[in-house]
Amino acid sequence: MILTVTPNPSLDRTYEVHALERGEVIRAETERTDPGGKGVNVSRAVAAAGRRTVAVLPLGGAAGALVAELLDAQGIEVAPVAIAGTTRSNIALVEVDGVLTKINAPGPELSPAEQELLLDTVRAQSPGAGWIACCGSLPRGLAPSWYADLVARAHAAGVRIALDTSGRALLEALPARPDVVKPNAAELAEAVGRPLATVGDAVKAAEELRGMGARAVLASLGADGQLLVDGAGTWFGSARVDAVRSNVGAGDSSLAGFLIAGGSGPGALASAVAHGAAAVRLPGSVMPTPADLDPAAVTVTDAVPMDRELTEPVS
Repeated sequence: MILTVTPNPSLDRTYEVHALERGEVIRAETERTDPGGKGVNVSRAVAAAGRRTVAVLPLGGAAGALVAELLDAQGIEVAPVAIAGTTRSNIALVEVDGVLTKINAPGPELSPAEQELLLDTVRAQSPGAGWIACCGSLPRGLAPSWYADLVARAHAAGVRIALDTSGRALLEALPARPDVVKPNAAELAEAVGRPLATVGDAVKAAEELRGMGARAVLASLGADGQLLVDGAGTWFGSARVDAVRSNVGAGDSSLAGFLIAGGSGPGALASAVAHGAAAVRLPGSVMPTPADLDPAAVTVTDAVPMDRELTEPVS
């Protein structure tokens, strides 16, 4: 069982539009409503793969009730933490060329009692979990050290923990030694405080995060592929993608694929790449099923192309 923790979940509305024109009335060609938040998406991807998952998340108001209803319909066990505030609603606009524009609401503020209840709920659901995936931004009220506390508690319970967050929350959690962290290129650059222009730059940045405490780093480099850097070595994975429909939740699908495949080594990286590549071919934040995967399109190597320039360098 993979347990996910999403401190700031959302109700996500995704609209496919021909093009964005500022100041104009834009008619959507399609629309979707999905439960959102990075940890929620990991649970959705795990469930789509036919594996058991439990999602811990604070929920409040009509939006929170709909999130729980949608998750239940997808076969995901929900361990809700009732809060006084209302779960946020986000909007994603996807243009025909694959460009994504997101509007993320800040979300509710959690009281001290709600914060403690969230931690207690994670502890209650942890027995039997192979992994705990803690993902996304922290809502108002939670200190940047909150994830560090959660990592320490998970390790005390003997459970491995994957962390997908950024900024101070990531930096303060690293000394607690999460088993794997999953930054994207921008988050990786922010963590080390310098730009990334090549795959080699990303490798060096990932090594620095390991030096700060992360046991492994699974880094998403967008269209260029993914890196895995851990105590056993460094691997680079990529996949052919003929057409990108939406990259909403692709990184979360990758993390799910990595954990489903054991959470370590080149085989898990191949699974992560396959899941991420499948996700970008699907609409909105739809998570791939095994039938959507194309393992033959994936390449994983320890001959990392250090000098390769990133398609989208991070300044």
